[in-house]
Amino acid sequence: MYFEAPDRVPVRMRLWSLSEDVLVEVGPGGDHLVVITQWGEIRIDDASPLVRESLRRMSLGPVSVENLPVRRESFLRVLERLGSCVVQSLGLDDEAGPLLSVVPVARQARFWLPAEIEPDRPIRLSRFVGIRADHGDLVLDSPVTGYRVALHRPAASYVIGALCSATTVVDLAATLRIPGPVLADILAYLIASGMVQIAERGVPARFAEDADPALVPWSHHDLLFHSRSRMSRHNGEPGRAFPKVERLPAAPVTKVPPAGARFPLYRPALASLPTGDPPLTQVIETSRFGRGYPDREPTAEQLGELLFRAARIRWTRLVTAAVGAGYVVSDRPYPSTADLYELELYLTVDRCAGLPRGCYHYDAREHVLTLISDSESELADLLDTAKIAAGSMRRPPVLITVTTRIGRLSWRYSAIAYATTLRHVGALQQTLHLVATAMGLVSSALAVSDGASADDALRLDWPIEVSVGEFIVGART
Repeated sequence: MYFEAPDRVPVRMRLWSLSEDVLVEVGPGGDHLVVITQWGEIRIDDASPLVRESLRRMSLGPVSVENLPVRRESFLRVLERLGSCVVQSLGLDDEAGPLLSVVPVARQARFWLPAEIEPDRPIRLSRFVGIRADHGDLVLDSPVTGYRVALHRPAASYVIGALCSATTVVDLAATLRIPGPVLADILAYLIASGMVQIAERGVPARFAEDADPALVPWSHHDLLFHSRSRMSRHNGEPGRAFPKVERLPAAPVTKVPPAGARFPLYRPALASLPTGDPPLTQVIETSRFGRGYPDREPTAEQLGELLFRAARIRWTRLVTAAVGAGYVVSDRPYPSTADLYELELYLTVDRCAGLPRGCYHYDAREHVLTLISDSESELADLLDTAKIAAGSMRRPPVLITVTTRIGRLSWRYSAIAYATTLRHVGALQQTLHLVATAMGLVSSALAVSDGASADDALRLDWPIEVSVGEFIVGART
């Protein structure tokens, strides 16, 4: 049962509160207020005691404007200035708490309730909405809107469950045991927040987001990932320093090498390389990603030189965070944020003079390969997937799989760890490709792979360590 007395229509209340991270201070001279938000400061010229008291009450939780000690009309202008940090909730007169709250998560967020919804016009949950549990609430997120919606009570959740496909207010009212005016208000908040879409007029059940040329190229997951890894479209703290320092120790600078046969790699003399390499501009202008691979295989010496020049650890040192915790950083030939270098390399070798077939882990500190597996089925899974991804008729001689130990980044930065590791993968692939080109090797980065097969064959402890990129290497004829 949604309501104990469905024949009684509860009184709805529009409630206002300030976001939890907002601070209100009196400005110098006491003639104005300064509201401090994550997007900057907002000046409120009216610093009267009544306005200050009203904002103080809002900082404690949802309140009705009618219950504040200020004139409603004048205070609404203050709230309009504070649009990006005012949480708007729908409450009832049953003293059981709000039904839902609309929380702004973007600087540009401005909340306006729509006019009365046409009862026979199709409505539907936006395809960009994600639903998750958070501290006892059901939460709706969307990268398209400037809001997050928290559903505090079951009635609001039931409405969302009925909006997975196009329906109408009339049909919802017949299905749900929710009084019509309450249902209408719930829908109004969901529509105003952008979580629920209204069909275009004159077109049966066609929604604008389905044909919007700006949105059609985006999947829900890609656009949500983008919005959550950038500022201004998310009210978290992307990049906040050391968010987990009190709960987890820093991850070690490298993975502990697995047990297995070890193969020391060739170390070139760096002093001789500049005389033998072509100029950088020539390498960049002549580099091409290889598609087919000839019979000629690379040598273990060439792989050793490639990894030494592109991925080895040059030095490590202990640093101390601002919060007092110590952790180790390293230096390698490709760039990495704050010298964290969370990436690991694995080689799946099909054809390489001087190395047996098998899957290997690369120890960047010791410049050594450790044999993990020589299982034919596991080799076939990885190499055949790489062959298809490369558009080749043959298996690549050598497949390099890049993995990330994400905890090394997320211990240091909040919300942007995975986005940052993907940038590092691109930097490493570019470095590998330029070095391979300078050495006369054929190379290519791959766009897709079988993550589950890689996890199994490379003995990854998922999700502590996950595969994030692939790179193939061959030799020219």
